[in-house]
Amino acid sequence: MTTRVLVIGGYGNFGSFISKTLARDIEIKLIIGGRSREKAIALAKTLTSANPTESVHLDINRNIAEQLEEIAPDIAIHTSGPFQSQGYNVAEACISLGCHYIDLSDGREFVKGITCLDSLAKKNSVIAISGASSVPCLTAALIDHYKNQFHRIESLDYGITTAQRTARGLATTAAILGYTGKPFKTLINGNFRDIYGWQGLRRRKYRELGWRLLGNCDVPDLALFPERYPQLKTIRFYAGLEIPIVHLMLWLLSWLVRLKLIRSLKKAAPLLLKTSHLFDWFGSKNSALHFSMTGPDNTGCKKNITFELVARSGDGPHIPCVPAILLARKITRRELVDYGAQACVGLITRDEYLDALADLDISWTES
Repeated sequence: MTTRVLVIGGYGNFGSFISKTLARDIEIKLIIGGRSREKAIALAKTLTSANPTESVHLDINRNIAEQLEEIAPDIAIHTSGPFQSQGYNVAEACISLGCHYIDLSDGREFVKGITCLDSLAKKNSVIAISGASSVPCLTAALIDHYKNQFHRIESLDYGITTAQRTARGLATTAAILGYTGKPFKTLINGNFRDIYGWQGLRRRKYRELGWRLLGNCDVPDLALFPERYPQLKTIRFYAGLEIPIVHLMLWLLSWLVRLKLIRSLKKAAPLLLKTSHLFDWFGSKNSALHFSMTGPDNTGCKKNITFELVARSGDGPHIPCVPAILLARKITRRELVDYGAQACVGLITRDEYLDALADLDISWTES
């Protein structure tokens, strides 16, 4: 018997890769859902599917419970952001219908707050997971993998630098612009302090890629990791754009928000996304992630481990898709059986994650 897996936004930047991958699984019957059934049908025709693929019209803003009841999925993967401006109506509707739920949210409060549905999920024997993305899933997996080499990990310094010539959607752009120039808290030297989105300008040299600019970025980790790893004293997460002038333009715009000259850059997302494409000629399809952990080792000496991942050929956007794919397979095969609602930490190991990237133009090192 196959498991019916609905991918909401299944023809989008992230959803299409998830759909393409899950369609090949003999134990899964894929359902591609979104506001355009025509786009869902068009994608379905291109897939190599182990089972016939369904294409359905689905609008998360209209009677979502009724739509889900008609579609009758066993698992729903929600990829339609930005999640920062959403409530839990999709998750709650899934849980109420006895459908397992997974989302790709990178919204700090959204991911942390998913536990408000924990009792309902346990009552209905459902697994609900938020934040099935690079952060916090891969980042937590890296900490869990290396932590035994430390007496304690005290500091995390990590970030993602994106490729200029790669798929980038309006929802992701709007999510970033929503907090650009605005304050949010992170742990610094044992205390929570305000930093500002896309400020804290710094640069880092990545292997193969050279120097990239980075700025403060708000992610679920900043709220989750101080509780999960209470010995941490500092957490700094950054994100950056490949073309320096594009990064600096956004840094300058962040000051307009910080100085309260404008309220938010979010409404400018369509214009700024279109403008950014004008620079594609000057960029590449290469992106990277670095993750540095520092603290005393088991002999008391200071220790640092840095994991660095480089994605080429435009494969970077596929990395955040991996957790949803692995979780859908684990639920299908009953390898995950603990019902409840939680953030996506501790559910996928580092090696499971990296093994799932093996067919992509991605490599990694540790030092």
